[in-house]
Amino acid sequence: MLTSARTALLACSLLTTTAGAETLIPLNGQSQQQIQSDVSACQSQAASSASSSSSSSGGGERLRGAAVGAAAGAAAAEVRGQRHEEAYDRVDDDVKQEYRQNQAREAAAAGVVVGGSRQRRDRREDRRNEQTAQSGSSQTYMNCMSARGYSINP
Repeated sequence: MLTSARTALLACSLLTTTAGAETLIPLNGQSQQQIQSDVSACQSQAASSASSSSSSSGGGERLRGAAVGAAAGAAAAEVRGQRHEEAYDRVDDDVKQEYRQNQAREAAAAGVVVGGSRQRRDRREDRRNEQTAQSGSSQTYMNCMSARGYSINP
């Protein structure tokens, strides 16, 4: 049977944690100071576990895609020109340059599209990883508190 002092302690131990509103029940008669210390320590542990497991992509995929596309387009234009070497040699250098620039521009535009697609995919993956980390953080907190002698009821 619970004494009135223990009942009062249980009533005072309703705490809001990182996972949301939960009932925290000390099983070993911990003082209010000890409860606060344990909650703080476990929240820190859960936060550090979440931050170490999260990663974020750098971004800039569109710019990288454009750069790669431009280089590929210019190289492809040069290769196409060299396939028809006899005719290519008779063409003015300015025309060759304009042809390579047009091909590079078109490939750069395609690279922007591909880069944007990769960037959106990476962002979706980052959001999924963040949700997984938050779930793991909550589990880390609950495990820590259980190891310190508490029962947690959601």
